[in-house]
Amino acid sequence: MNMPPITKNLIIINILFFLAQQILGMRYDLDLNDVLGLHFFLASDFHLYQLVTYMFMHGNFQHILFNMLAVWMFGRVMETMWGPKRFLLFYLICGIGAGLTQEVVQYFSFMMNGLGSLPLDGLVSVDGYTMPLSTYLNFWTTVGASGAVYGILLAFGVTFPNERMFIFPLPVPIKAKYFVIGYAVLELFLGLGNRGDGVAHFAHLGGMIFAWILIMYWRKNGGGNGYYGGSSSWEQLRQKVQDLFRKMFSAKPQMHASRGKMSEDMDYNARKKQRSEEIDRILEKVKRDGYGSLTDEEKRKLFDASQQ
Repeated sequence: MNMPPITKNLIIINILFFLAQQILGMRYDLDLNDVLGLHFFLASDFHLYQLVTYMFMHGNFQHILFNMLAVWMFGRVMETMWGPKRFLLFYLICGIGAGLTQEVVQYFSFMMNGLGSLPLDGLVSVDGYTMPLSTYLNFWTTVGASGAVYGILLAFGVTFPNERMFIFPLPVPIKAKYFVIGYAVLELFLGLGNRGDGVAHFAHLGGMIFAWILIMYWRKNGGGNGYYGGSSSWEQLRQKVQDLFRKMFSAKPQMHASRGKMSEDMDYNARKKQRSEEIDRILEKVKRDGYGSLTDEEKRKLFDASQQ
């Protein structure tokens, strides 16, 4: 339950926005989704800031529940791997990328349905209702953290491709890479099906696409198997742990210390050195065979060391 800071704060912020949305809607008849949700860029209610704020708005309780559950399950793993700054950057880029993808898809729909040839004050008929085109375009609103969440899912699948997961209602575990591929294919199928289910399937795909591009960029510019600039992530983690242990037992014992105290210090430093060598061994195993090859005890040791 030791949730890293960005994951925890993202969940808290989303919950606070959802509560504010419910309270303001009931007491003051103010629709925050209309104010902070992402509108079509040709609509009069569109504002640039909505590319960020829409990620913190949700349509209903089930919407925010499943999104935040995914952030809790997979986001904390990726934040532990990347660190808070890198994870927050990744989350925001995936969310904004999903929003931009949705805008492009809506524009194609706008043109293919012949709306581009109409003036904004021209009348359109929708489900038996007639309204100005400008009013109709303002109904094209996107909300939810799903684009960023799908980016996290892809990052998990790329980072831990062979990690086995139990997915309801499947009776057997499935590898993370197949889980991610299956979700991407499903979203593409539902998006092309144009079923009018009110779900921004192409925004989900957009989040995954931007996640893939960002991860590939980090790998290319990180050298070796690194995910971001400089040395690889495993080398950074190794260096962090080694520096920690080196700092702990590098100080020499004081000359006036008692023989018993000096003996205790030597035993303590020996144990620290042994733990440092154990972490090095685990990191080498991860680099060689992947995170999924670790035992539960080795995962615990690695996680404890990264938190110190």
